[in-house]
Amino acid sequence: MNKHMLRALGSAAALLAGIWGTGCQTGQNAIDGGLAGAWRGKVQFKTGAFAAIGDLEFMYVFNAGGTMTESSNYDASPPVAPAYGVWRKVGVRQYEARYAYFWTKAPANFEEIAKGGGWSPGGHGVLSQKITLAEDGNSFDSVITYEVFDQHGRPTEGSSEASANGVRMKF
Repeated sequence: MNKHMLRALGSAAALLAGIWGTGCQTGQNAIDGGLAGAWRGKVQFKTGAFAAIGDLEFMYVFNAGGTMTESSNYDASPPVAPAYGVWRKVGVRQYEARYAYFWTKAPANFEEIAKGGGWSPGGHGVLSQKITLAEDGNSFDSVITYEVFDQHGRPTEGSSEASANGVRMKF
């Protein structure tokens, strides 16, 4: 083999080793990934309309680019869309997230549904969450502040506070 062929083979081997070493990671290194990933959490409100709910759960996806999606096991009662928002790192294992969703008003009566009406827009809710990631990167504890607004952006009630914890979802 000539020198050029050996250099080409060496470069190809180095390139493949680099791709394999970085491209085939399975997400096992949660500490380096910070909050990015999918999570399942339990939420308990201390105040407000949701304080009586004892089995509230959130599913979160924190995207690497700083956006997020949240959905709960109560999204169908009444029907509401998932929440969308942003998150950022604010310190060592410390994060904050802010996300919003649209809520709906129940129909006044069955006739309203029969006429093609239904669950009309009611306003939106905003959740602000302060998150502390565990040292191993696989769980978190947090505090949530929740505010509710009507269709015109006016607060409908005082803010509520909840505690939450989450566990990273993985194979």
